Amino acid sequence: MIKNGIIMSGNIEVAKVEDGYVIPVNKVLMPLYLQKNDDFEGWLESRAIDSHRTNSRLLKKVLRLTSARDSDVVLKVHAATITDNYWFKESGSTLCYEDVKFKTNIFDKLALYGDPDSFNFESDSTPELTNIGSYEKCWRMSDGKWWLYKQGSDNEKFSELFISLLGKKMGFSMAHYETDGIYIKSLDFTESASVNYEPMHSLVHDDDDYERNFSVLHELCPNAAKDYVYMIYLDTICANVDRHTKNYGVLRDTATGQFLGLAPNFDNNIALISRGYPTTLLSEKHMLVRVFKDFILNNELARSYYEEIDQDFITKELLNELIDRTGFDVDRQKVIDFVLSGVSVIQNLIPSQEMKNDNDFGINLS
Repeated sequence: MIKNGIIMSGNIEVAKVEDGYVIPVNKVLMPLYLQKNDDFEGWLESRAIDSHRTNSRLLKKVLRLTSARDSDVVLKVHAATITDNYWFKESGSTLCYEDVKFKTNIFDKLALYGDPDSFNFESDSTPELTNIGSYEKCWRMSDGKWWLYKQGSDNEKFSELFISLLGKKMGFSMAHYETDGIYIKSLDFTESASVNYEPMHSLVHDDDDYERNFSVLHELCPNAAKDYVYMIYLDTICANVDRHTKNYGVLRDTATGQFLGLAPNFDNNIALISRGYPTTLLSEKHMLVRVFKDFILNNELARSYYEEIDQDFITKELLNELIDRTGFDVDRQKVIDFVLSGVSVIQNLIPSQEMKNDNDFGINLS
């Protein structure tokens, strides 16, 4: 592995790397991971393609990286990604950001579905080497914009698309999803690293505790904390059991390092009916419901954000409309009943402050 060089943000030097040690030059613009950890190799590894994916192994075989460590795989493309403008400039290199920024991707088919014809291609720079996550996926450019294509069952694709539509209807910040043939695709919300996306993992590692995440986000950017409450509310009523610190994060200004807010809500393909239709409706016994309730009831500020959610907006009619818009053939009654049960149980467990105040005055609301 290369030990010496410069960590760049676009064409700005933000840190030096000497014998593996990180020396800040412009700490404000440094990646959050390196602001919190003097661990150059750990930062590289956090950007590496998941080696457990079948097509990841095929890709590395084509690029003759089969035995390479994750850090060396990432350095093959100068540690560049689609969703931020950080990269590594080796000592003595004359490269600039335009030289390493991804503009094409000839290995998209190989990364997505193991296309055998890709074995005829000569080695080339590809954003797939820094395309993290456990699902088979790829980046594709269309009309000057990057789209992330992902494999999945019909139930997974429906859940992803339906939850995106539901969140948008409720006024939440959501990633944009569409179906494309047998795949689902999402639009790059950084617009080719016009802003920097940084996963929450960079700030809290694997700690997905609601209180910890909310506190950290509120200190950095209050708007991000509010959107975090919206995200975990949606996770709760749609049973997204796979929310973790690598599938949500923050956006930062590339020029100033300023926190802009929570990134749009994405990665909801292990939720709702993704693993089949639940045999029971959501109840107060469900782990997500219990954790959400405890968090909201014990955090006054988070509760004030929760109170802003118009839960009565979620009706059978709305859910029917959204199911129609997905284009998937699902058991709509089961989907509707499940989501509405989540809304109902949350409303019962966390009554509005207005209702609480009325009860305090002895008003009978039954």
